[in-house]
Parts: sequence; structure tokens; C-alpha cells
Amino acid sequence: MTEPHSEPLSENTADVIVVGAGPAGSTTAYYLAKAGLDVLLLEKTAFPREKVCGDGLTPRATKQLVAMGIDISEEAGWLRNKGLRIIGGGVRLQLDWPDLASFPDYGLVRKRDDFDEQLARQAQKAGARLYERCNVGAPIVDDRTGHITGVNAKLGEDKREVTFHAPVVVAADGNSTRLSLAMGLHRREDRPMGVAVRTYFESPRHEDDYLESWLELWDRRGPGPDRLLPGYGWIFGMGDGTSNVGLGVLNTSDSFKELDWREVLKAWCASMPEEWGYTPENMTGPIRGAALPMAFNRKPHYTKGLLLVGDAGGLVNPFNGEGIAYAMESGQIAADVIVQAHARPTPASRELALQRYPQVLKDTYGGYYNLGRAFVKLIGNPKVMKIATQRGLTHPVLMKFTLKMLANLTDPTGGDAMDRIINGLSKVAPKA
Repeated sequence: MTEPHSEPLSENTADVIVVGAGPAGSTTAYYLAKAGLDVLLLEKTAFPREKVCGDGLTPRATKQLVAMGIDISEEAGWLRNKGLRIIGGGVRLQLDWPDLASFPDYGLVRKRDDFDEQLARQAQKAGARLYERCNVGAPIVDDRTGHITGVNAKLGEDKREVTFHAPVVVAADGNSTRLSLAMGLHRREDRPMGVAVRTYFESPRHEDDYLESWLELWDRRGPGPDRLLPGYGWIFGMGDGTSNVGLGVLNTSDSFKELDWREVLKAWCASMPEEWGYTPENMTGPIRGAALPMAFNRKPHYTKGLLLVGDAGGLVNPFNGEGIAYAMESGQIAADVIVQAHARPTPASRELALQRYPQVLKDTYGGYYNLGRAFVKLIGNPKVMKIATQRGLTHPVLMKFTLKMLANLTDPTGGDAMDRIINGLSKVAPKA
């Protein structure tokens, strides 16, 4: 049973401020509000709004939506998918999502232009106070302790200057995370970074019930020999007459900075069968790009009253570029830590509880993300990638293992031999 919500001390004061109403921020706000805390959720744009994304959700993200009580029925506009189709090395392999006790056996597809709004509205229903068109600027810092105690912001179309106050602030403001930077938290250069570029096409393939991943991404432009690039392509049917077609590219090779990835995407689409419709005249929107901050690329995840969730803390999975599931999971973890801290009677005991958050993240993802960092280095080598696609894809059992590994879909206890191997590798890997 949900406790009655804390009465706000004033319109601009709360128990917690969450900056950013993407999947990480809205999930954090939802669980905080559900536990009875007074939460301000500050979003710089107005819903609905577009975000660069593949729009494909694995069972891991689906589980989070179910837990939040989101209606994920087809009648509500969600398209279900059965698994992953992998293409590479002359092989086309179709793999169903694994049957697990811990995760559903289906994924979902939904455009980000209203996906985020659904989560934000769910947080509102739980009791969070959502401010749209609220552009957060500098943090308010206690001169004595150095702790963040609120934020300055410009609100509404008239950009009225306002201040919001809370003893705990959550940075859910994405990869750019101006709030984290203002608190002295910078990106770690030793962690992988990816880029996603995508667009939409009207296509007869729009109702495909498998997410499609092309493991070989060739740069066939120019007179020289074809180059195998460090990334993958995707084609996700949206169920609305369009396909989301894009590239996920890693910064592990010299070609990362030198290439125009929008042009690479255009060339890749031009190589597709004409009947699929991935041609300029069928494009329904511009090509857009966004950064994918991976493997804890900003730390610490808690300092001086500020917690980082989602992309702000670099929680994108380095194996597959998935961000939404980890944004939502980290939001739930952060909310749980904050709720426990809020119930402590003294500032010292509250601080002790909040300092637990980075350790929980490390215990949950640290080993797995370090495996992912090693994987990223390997596939950054074109020779390794070529051998992997040519030989690995011909072994369905190996690919089933790889699917579980890349999508982080295992049962933590009582699983099969594959689950035990993956879980064991994650446990023994360093949790940096």
C-alpha cells in the first residue's frame, strides 16, 4: 500500500529533485513518488518530443515497463517482437528471446516521441510534480558542505527564472549532463563511447516481428577496397508503416572520427534491396545522431547530494548499445536508496545510506560491463570481427549463448548451463 505523499514545503521545494524526464528520470520519480516522497521532475522540453533511438526494446526493458504498470498491449500502440535476427558472414540466423523465469520472452517496439511521455505521465500519476519547459542551469551548492541543495532554472516559454530546493538531486539529464559537469564530474576517456544514427522509411517491412541486426557494417564508398567498420546496423519494423533503420558505431577504431556516419548510413541503405523501400524518397524524417555513453563512463555515481542515473552515469550496455533498460533499472535502484536514506533520522546516517548507491551499481553491473569493455576492444579489430561473423554465425548454439550474453538475459539462480557460465564470468570479472 502506498504511503500518503509528503506535503511540499512550498511549490519549489521537495524531498527530491529529478532533472530530466527521460526513461531514467521518470522511472526514478515514479518509484520515489510511489514510496510517498515529494518529487519534482524537471524536463527541459515539452512532451511529446523526439529522441534519437532504435526504438527497439529487449525483454529486459519490457520487464521494467511491466513493473511500472504501463499498458504494453498492442491496442495501446506497442508492437511485440519475438527475438533477434542476425545477419553477417553470409548467414541469416533467427533467434527467439530465451525462456527465462526472470524476464518475459518478448520485446517491444515504440517510437521515442511518445515512449518517454508515457513514463513521465506514469510518474505524474504516482504523485511526482512534473515541470515541462524547465531548463535547469547551475546547481545551488551549500558553501559550508559543498553539497547540492537545489537548482536554478528557467521555466516556461517566457524563461522565468526560478529556484528549486531539495536535500537530494538526481541527474537524469542524459549524456551531456550539464548538472554533473557543473558539480565537477567529467567523462572518463578510458571507457567506450558509441554513436547511434538513425532515420525512418516507409517500408513494407514495418510489421517484422524480429529485431534485425547486421553485424557486418561495410563502408563501400569511394574507389578503394571495402572497409569493415566497428559497429552494426539495425532494421526495426515500427508497425505503423515505417521502419527504423540505423547504425550503432563504437569509438574503438581510427575511422570513428574521420567518417561522416550519416553518409555511411545513406550508403548502407542504398545497398539494401529496392523493394524494402529504404530509398531517399521514402524517408519520413531527417537522419539524426546521438552519443551512447557506455560502461560507467562518468563517476562517482553519487557525490555531495547528487546521484547519476541512466546516460548521465554512462549506463549504456557496451555489448549491444542498449540504454533504456539500464536507465530504468538504475532509476529504480537510485529511488530505493533515496527512500531508505530519507527514513534515516540524522544527516550522517542519511549520507551513509546514499553512499551505498555506487556500490550497488558496481555489484549489479560492474563485472558485466568490464566484460563488455573487453568485447568492444576485440570487435574494434576488423580481423577479429570478420572471423567472428564468418565462423560464429554458423553455430546456432554458440549464437544462442551470444544472444544471452549480449542482451544480458539470464536467470540469476536456477538457470541453464549458459546462464551459469555468463553469471560466473560476470562475477569473476573485475568490477571497475
